[in-house]
Amino acid sequence: MNDVVSHRLNLPDGRRLGWHEWGAENGKTVIFCPGAGMAGAIPFGEAAARRMGLRILSVDRAGLGASDANSEKSFASWSGDVASLLQHRGGNEALAIGFSQGAPFALALADTGLVNAVSVVSGQDELASPEVFSQLPEPVANMVQLAKDDPERLEADVAAIATAEWLWQMIETMSGPQDRAFYASETFAPLYRRALEEGFRQGAAGYARDTRLAMAPWPFRLEDIVCPVQLWYGLADTSPVHAPDFGETLNKRLPNSKLMRLENEGSAILWSHAEAILEDLAGMG
Repeated sequence: MNDVVSHRLNLPDGRRLGWHEWGAENGKTVIFCPGAGMAGAIPFGEAAARRMGLRILSVDRAGLGASDANSEKSFASWSGDVASLLQHRGGNEALAIGFSQGAPFALALADTGLVNAVSVVSGQDELASPEVFSQLPEPVANMVQLAKDDPERLEADVAAIATAEWLWQMIETMSGPQDRAFYASETFAPLYRRALEEGFRQGAAGYARDTRLAMAPWPFRLEDIVCPVQLWYGLADTSPVHAPDFGETLNKRLPNSKLMRLENEGSAILWSHAEAILEDLAGMG
């Protein structure tokens, strides 16, 4: 954590955007879209990023961590926040990584042309799309149906029950033995729990809105995303809210994608295979 530097930016509408960065000092920007309820930083691939000339920016979405809440938060407003960040940094070329629930937020950046390439890692698919919805277990399908029929109700229901501890317990429950051992390890668990605590420091509203946006039909078409997208999935990932077919449908819908499936690996590949993920991303961008 010593290499992580944190910043805040005043946005045009008066809100503040928080992010946390590491890697090569003046490297190419990589916007990292963290998983569900996460803020702050759990660094990955620090040495590889320095060697490859990449600067990773882990951005807190509105209402999480150091980023002020936005009652109008949407994929469009998220892209606007990142556009302001890129303008602030004086560059117009960037890459993106989306982990778990962060996947649609990374793909939204690609849809708006803000990034030149994306890595989706253990990412959530568009669960509301018919080809994916039919594969979901009933409890997840019920949430996705509610996100389609009454998104305000889903958001309110999630906000009423979600806490950092609740989400930690849910992640542990949904994870297979391999991921559970990794996430609960003495070195990783304190970092993960701190990231969730940071994510919920303003309450549950930021996470609840993210969940509504991620589970409802996405307002952009995957078929229109022309930049390269690398899809990374561990075949031992048991999460029911990632991709039930380990990226197969995503790979079919995205016109310029490549699917990487790792045997005997779970969702924690962002940390266990960070060097390979960053190397491929740098090569695409």
